[in-house]
Amino acid sequence: MQDTADQNQETSLAMKFSISKDKLVEGVNHVMKAVSSRTTIPILTGIKINAGLDGITLTGSDSDVSIKAYIPLEEDDEEYVSIEKPGSIVLQARVFSDIVKKLPSDTVNIEADSRLITRITSGSSEFNLNGLDPEEYPRLPQIEEENIITIKTDLLKHLIRQTVFAVSTSETRPVLTGVNWNIQNGKLDCVATDSHRLASRSVAVESAENATYRNIVIPGKSLNELSKILDDNSGEAVSIVITESQILFKAKNLQFFSRLLDGNYPDTDRLIPNESKTDIVISTKGFLQAIDRASLLAKEERNNVVKFRTLSGEVEISSQSPELGRVFENVQAEEIKGEELKISFSAKYMMDALSKVDSQDIRISFTGAMRPFLIRPVGDDGILMLILPVRTY
Repeated sequence: MQDTADQNQETSLAMKFSISKDKLVEGVNHVMKAVSSRTTIPILTGIKINAGLDGITLTGSDSDVSIKAYIPLEEDDEEYVSIEKPGSIVLQARVFSDIVKKLPSDTVNIEADSRLITRITSGSSEFNLNGLDPEEYPRLPQIEEENIITIKTDLLKHLIRQTVFAVSTSETRPVLTGVNWNIQNGKLDCVATDSHRLASRSVAVESAENATYRNIVIPGKSLNELSKILDDNSGEAVSIVITESQILFKAKNLQFFSRLLDGNYPDTDRLIPNESKTDIVISTKGFLQAIDRASLLAKEERNNVVKFRTLSGEVEISSQSPELGRVFENVQAEEIKGEELKISFSAKYMMDALSKVDSQDIRISFTGAMRPFLIRPVGDDGILMLILPVRTY
């Protein structure tokens, strides 16, 4: 009788495999970044696990962002996965994620039966989870991989860091919550603005037959999540495929899909002054630290405003709070050219911009006390930041 029961159990198996715990945890961590607990589609609170003949694919999605992590059978002569029976299951993401992180052994065995009951064993630990039907999991967009653009991983991460901070957090103009990409003649121009400040970065990319794309607006949230899962130390390139409504980033063993934002991004070129009345070159770090100190009093006030004025050879930074008091600090400038200037601006906006600059010195170009001013790293024409002043003087 026991043999018959075992046979029945064996025949009802829908999926069975064993996998390295470390690889499974890494894959689950990646796809969890796309899983939302606030979705109206219940199955999207789960992770889809697909055991194929060549390895395991994990998928997480919240219908805006979808992430696929692939774990091959073996890589670099190390075996990570052993498949006994190919198949698929969807498991509750939060619970599954918590379980796999805390399993006691280096190897995890997962099997699902035809009733979708999934048994997870590792060492002396055993969990039985109720699975969901993988057929009900939404299909990811099928993207025709034409006109592929490639960019080095570390450059893409820099690009995101130096622009995404300036996107709008307000949904009143949804298109401003994204970063605008334009690709032409092997050059990628990225711009983000919340209408009070702007960040722009241009880099060279490799594109098939000089692909041209205009007004590609990628949600800032998507780019932030992408940046978190890209491998810092990877010398590999990321392939980018763009369609009407989706963008796909392909890295090693990883696919990241994001929807694009609808609407026309404003023409930001006309915001950028092409002349200046006062130019200052100053140490990035020294200026940032002085603004940071001035903001200790400024942030008690609603606008977090600091005042700035030019003196001979140096600049004065000050702020005050009626309750707390005042702060003054003079910072030596490398160079000051043009008219004397008094201007006020948000300490937060200035610190956000300066903290993204990797060069030793910056050039700040002013066209008057109430006009937007430009910040550029000395020696790098590819980066430009713009901030609107605040009226106080």
